Amino acid sequence: MLLTAAALALAALCLVPRSLAEEGGALRGSPLEGQRPVVQAMDRLGEVLALRVDEGQLQPQDLSPALLVQARALPGTDPAWFSTRAIEVLQGGLGVGELRLCEACLAPRAQVGPGTLTWQAGAASLDELRALDAHGRGAAAPARSAVWLEEVPTGVAIRVVDLDSGQVLFARNLDPGLVEHRNSRRLYTLSEELERRARGDGLTQLFADFALFPGQHVSLDWTDQWGATNANLTGLSISAFDPVLGIGAAHYRRVPVADSLLGGKLLLSIPTGAVKALGESADDALDPLVTVVGVARVPLGRSNYGALLTASTNGEIGLGISLMNISLLPFLP
Repeated sequence: MLLTAAALALAALCLVPRSLAEEGGALRGSPLEGQRPVVQAMDRLGEVLALRVDEGQLQPQDLSPALLVQARALPGTDPAWFSTRAIEVLQGGLGVGELRLCEACLAPRAQVGPGTLTWQAGAASLDELRALDAHGRGAAAPARSAVWLEEVPTGVAIRVVDLDSGQVLFARNLDPGLVEHRNSRRLYTLSEELERRARGDGLTQLFADFALFPGQHVSLDWTDQWGATNANLTGLSISAFDPVLGIGAAHYRRVPVADSLLGGKLLLSIPTGAVKALGESADDALDPLVTVVGVARVPLGRSNYGALLTASTNGEIGLGISLMNISLLPFLP
């Protein structure tokens, strides 16, 4: 019994729910600041946490109160600066008073059972974390999540876990430029694409072309992407001018130069076809029955607009703008 009481007392002394408002930024002026990637990575972490909370992907009621299990700096660096900065960043995302520093969570632990005494070192299980929190929090609400934060050579790694279910609520490696996140996103996007193909879902793109000088060509294209790298787009095209009221097929291929699209359209003039079907002479028709239009589109930055060049068998060569993958009002986000 004495050993049990001693072990619980040691855990209670090590797990101290405290107000950490006065600790944040105490060592912000460390000489290492501005030299290690972790300095800017911690700034990115604070920004990403705030974004995820604002977007609703992280719910404060699922996170708080949070138990800071580990804040570990790289060997040979300034652990006091890292721990203080970690507390500052996490409090910024969770709110003041919603973070508990668990100094006992990584300490060796003594467990006494019937006729046994166990001395355990290393990472604590979720059951042990909940027990340590229960012994140290007093009358406060139980912790909902546990946080592990670790400095890595490229920045910082964070993991947030639900203490009840063990579900990983948030996990990410962050570097100053979020390069690793972008690389991870590319892999995730590939997974999404493979799942889309397995479901047989289409990937539709909509283009509105307005070539107005010196020749004119106005049309609307619905295309579906296909191929091993989705570099081909094939679909339906409807023209308002060159030819007037035409309908037909369109095909494009993406080329690496500025992510451009090169291709063409084969359009049938509906008015000319109607005239011929009625047995009338097509000499006075506005357009020939068949028109071929060559098209080149070059995206303008990351917008939904692109520079457009068209050339048709009707002798029309035009420059203009293409609205790519548009909504009803493409100038709105």
